[in-house]
Amino acid sequence: MKRIALFALTNIAVLVVISIVVRALGLDRWIGAHGVSYTGLLVMSMVIGFSGSLFSLLISKWMAIRAYSIELIKTPANSTEQWLVQTVREQSEKAGIPMPDVGIYDSPEANAFATGRSRNNALVAVSSGLLHQMRQREVEGVLAHEVAHISNGDMVTMTLLQGVLNTFVVFFSRVIGLLVDSFLQG
Repeated sequence: MKRIALFALTNIAVLVVISIVVRALGLDRWIGAHGVSYTGLLVMSMVIGFSGSLFSLLISKWMAIRAYSIELIKTPANSTEQWLVQTVREQSEKAGIPMPDVGIYDSPEANAFATGRSRNNALVAVSSGLLHQMRQREVEGVLAHEVAHISNGDMVTMTLLQGVLNTFVVFFSRVIGLLVDSFLQG
């Protein structure tokens, strides 16, 4: 919660900086002269930017499972799955977080990732390539890295950063669109 509050304050500071720069350059008057409310554009950009990134966060686990055809391990079917689930369980207990879902997806590349909307609703996914190409000790390190992402709340942090970036993109794409439109209308 502290992270979100600090991030909200940071976002407000970023919007204030944008406002100062836009006003200093006279873009606010130029935007207004083209029939667009500068304040409305800034607010709309923020709403669109953050709603998109929050929606992405909320569906991230669901999308990852479908996009990668991840097989969630509900009941381990073999010794590798048993070891994988047990290792994630031990690491999540050490990190002080609830046990995330664990899944495997078919891919020749050695890869793993963590996703989910919160520490209480997360997923650790590993590729079949990772399990075949690395020794158990190496896989343990990779799993620890993914559990640390969950423990640190990195998915939420990245979502908040994405929201700020989205706000910039929406705002400046509209300004650039107005510029191109005014240039073409001569």
